[in-house]
Amino acid sequence: MAHQWADDLSQFPQAQYTGLPNPFKFFSRNLSAPFPTNSFFQNFVLKNGDQPEYIHPYLIKSSRSSLSISYPSQFISPSSICQVFNADLTISALRKTKPDSGRHVISSYSDLSVTLDIPASNLQFFLVRGSPYVTASVNEPTPLSIITIHAILSFSFNDSLTKYTIRFNNGQTWLIYSSSPINFSRTCSGINSKVFFGIIRVAVLPDDNLNSEATLDRCSSCYPVSGDAVFREPFTLKYNWTRTGCGDLLMLAHPLHLKLLSKRDSNVIVLDDFKYRSIDGALVGLVGDSWALKSNPIHVPFHSTRPLAKGSSGEIVSSLRRDVEGLDSSAITTTSSYNHGKLIARAARLALIAKQVLCPEVLPKIEQFLKETIEAWLDGTLVGNGFLYDGKWGGIVTSDLADDFVFSIYHNHHSYLGYFLYGIAVLVHINPTWGRMYKPKVYARLGDYMNLKRKPSSIYPRLRCFDSYKLHSWAGGLTELANGRYQQSWSEAVNSYYSAALLGNEYGDSGLMVAGVTLTSFEIRAAQTWCQVKLKSKVYGEDFSKINSAVGVMWSNKRDSRVELGFVPGDWRECKLSNQVLPLLPITEDLFCNVSYVKKLVNRTKPTLHMDKWKGFAYALEAIYDKKCALEKTRSLKEYDESNSLTNLLCWIHTRGS
Repeated sequence: MAHQWADDLSQFPQAQYTGLPNPFKFFSRNLSAPFPTNSFFQNFVLKNGDQPEYIHPYLIKSSRSSLSISYPSQFISPSSICQVFNADLTISALRKTKPDSGRHVISSYSDLSVTLDIPASNLQFFLVRGSPYVTASVNEPTPLSIITIHAILSFSFNDSLTKYTIRFNNGQTWLIYSSSPINFSRTCSGINSKVFFGIIRVAVLPDDNLNSEATLDRCSSCYPVSGDAVFREPFTLKYNWTRTGCGDLLMLAHPLHLKLLSKRDSNVIVLDDFKYRSIDGALVGLVGDSWALKSNPIHVPFHSTRPLAKGSSGEIVSSLRRDVEGLDSSAITTTSSYNHGKLIARAARLALIAKQVLCPEVLPKIEQFLKETIEAWLDGTLVGNGFLYDGKWGGIVTSDLADDFVFSIYHNHHSYLGYFLYGIAVLVHINPTWGRMYKPKVYARLGDYMNLKRKPSSIYPRLRCFDSYKLHSWAGGLTELANGRYQQSWSEAVNSYYSAALLGNEYGDSGLMVAGVTLTSFEIRAAQTWCQVKLKSKVYGEDFSKINSAVGVMWSNKRDSRVELGFVPGDWRECKLSNQVLPLLPITEDLFCNVSYVKKLVNRTKPTLHMDKWKGFAYALEAIYDKKCALEKTRSLKEYDESNSLTNLLCWIHTRGS
């Protein structure tokens, strides 16, 4: 997606909003904007930088001049799963040789890693996702301290003083490796060393395999310092690690990695018996320098590939005319970018249905509505709100902080902008001339979350919301969160990349289309792995799986059965279901392709249905296996979500099976 339009600052007025945190409190002055705003290490650069982050398989917490490592235990209940942080090991300098600034510094980062420096302790940590070791470089001769909250039952070392073994009273055994001899002595709270200069690596011994220690020993001399995720082929993602030292590189793969791993195209050996526990499922050892992950190919059409049922067009056309009659851009009272986007996407869907049912007479009014609502945001003429460019972090914010505060702290950008991009893709489809005229402004908005370029060639961070290790998107933005980033509406994330693919297709931009369909496919597979809870799934414990059909909020360090919407009770199951469906589009078929799961989800939701606007999404899924019953219920609805309409529901249901 190497388009100069996406990096054209002339497409935006500059933001004067001063409420955002200063990135240089924690980022090195050698770095520059754009900076990540939904990254796996976001807590490290917010407020005091001392909230933990989950960097598989460890929770990592930095506090002033030390770094604490936890191999977290899990607490599982019917309502939630969470990982518990305990400071199993805390590494620092025994004596400070430099002034204590009270903070760490992010000196570099990549798709799969972050390098965290603690200047006061002469320590530099290479935190690489999926590494069973935590690796530190001691940059100047420094005496080290490693303390623990546990009682030490045993402490031993090899003849060369390059490996130490510590066993705690909580059942954990930790291994400490060094690149050259280091002289540790035991204390009442841990171990202290004499002056050392070089590489230190620590790893907890996995629970179940007696051969794990031999594997960790064999791979201890080869360590990764960074990792890149490369998107070059459709539906394929490759991991390449920058490594140093000698021997084999040992990393850990989560369950979705293992499903997608192409052994033919990867330079890896899978160690089936080498496993660490994780909230995301068992992490399995892979030895090798590069991985290739291949997802299922999907199609991204404007219309369902299923034909409309015979005789259904009349009902759809009748509803369509009523819905189009109600379109009036001047009647929109909200200034929220989220609600505006949903109304735009709703109207765009009506345009596509009008073409599908051969009702061209309504298209001019829909097109006019789309132009008026979209152009106001692209031209900056909307009264009360508009898109601005924030040069501090590098991205789009909005001018109305009252209604759009979360957007202006970089929360959920992909979901919000995805609605706009869907509407824009449809408008380009029905009016290519308009599309050519507005293309620079369209790409300038698209780049905010779809940028694949690396710094310093872009005004946006690379893939603002998509996590190349977990293979799905995060929200949360510049908010410190105890459980890390979160994902609440998987379907809106799917829509954001689906819409980018549609736009790429309309503009004849094969690079954008390939990027869009690839990210859409990974997002769907991630949702099916971690959000759609199946009884036979090995990812979550039975106490959680037998009660829940879907995760309400997925945090990086927690799974919650409830949703967090603020305006309805969090335990309303139709809200949880709707958050996984809206907006209802042809791509929803791929997201909910498992009929037995859909039936389980709907049957657990139906007894608690409260609001018509949410019922529509439950009935849409019910139509996958019981079209007749769903159609009868849908016809009685009086209210719909802002992104939805009776016309859209009827079109969806009439393209389901018998």
